[in-house]
Amino acid sequence: MSNPGTPTFEQLRVFLAVVDAGSFAGAARRLNRAVSVISYGIANLEAQLGIELFEREGTRKPKLMAAGRTVLAEARALAHGLDGLRAKVKGLLDGLEAEVDIAVDVMLPAERLGKVLHAFAETFRTVSLCLHVEALGAVTAAVLERKAVIGISGPLAVGVEGVECIAAGSVPMIPVAAPDHPLGRMERIEPGEARNHVQLVLTDRSLFTEGQDFAVLSPRTWRLADLGAKHALLRQRIGWGNMPLPLVRPDLESGTLLRLDMPDHKGGIYRFAGVWRRDTPPGPAASWLLDQFVALGANDVEEEGLSDI
Repeated sequence: MSNPGTPTFEQLRVFLAVVDAGSFAGAARRLNRAVSVISYGIANLEAQLGIELFEREGTRKPKLMAAGRTVLAEARALAHGLDGLRAKVKGLLDGLEAEVDIAVDVMLPAERLGKVLHAFAETFRTVSLCLHVEALGAVTAAVLERKAVIGISGPLAVGVEGVECIAAGSVPMIPVAAPDHPLGRMERIEPGEARNHVQLVLTDRSLFTEGQDFAVLSPRTWRLADLGAKHALLRQRIGWGNMPLPLVRPDLESGTLLRLDMPDHKGGIYRFAGVWRRDTPPGPAASWLLDQFVALGANDVEEEGLSDI
């Protein structure tokens, strides 16, 4: 059994140039080398691997053999990998982060999150991103515990020691229930009626919300740490609860959920804030992310009659 040698990257670069240019002469022009140097490089590569890469007889242009096509796929992968490595190192030398960890509040509209992250992927191709989706105080906790360098938090971040904040928009929170829920069937909901029914409440395990309730009216509660589970249970008439309007708008339009007109609870405004540790300012890529969320949040339109949650 024979083992192939290890080609150099320069040999692979010459090989790719011949394939892309379609000839030895074209590769020589691309690499600013003599044709003899290109031919010598390919001959050395074939000797190193122990296989022929090109058919040379009976054709004016080198034609890849089956073995050559196999080597081509691997050579391109290696070239792309090396290009990526060089780009990442250049970014590090220029002060660009290798990775950005970001925590976002689960109430943040998915469309907005997707828009920003899509633009981030296009703008910072060498920067990896780690996304944490958290509820309530867990976003600020992730930043303080250095699990995330920046966060898009709800209102609980304001005033936390060691954390800097900048306004990043808001989302309306409205009370909803399934149409066949007792509250959904009422033509007129009397003040205090919500207390007679199970309220689904979002919660988290962070110290920032320990012992605290937000917009909780009923003494009968089911507490969930997942907004998707709360959404599903609302549609199954398990209870009533407050939800971000963008998330339930399709349900309101289809009739799967109803907006409850409760005289003692119209809903509220859930405000977002970009957050970071005061002693750890975000780098260029993380700062760009913050700027995007802040800019989009400035366009939020708040409904009349709703006060802050």
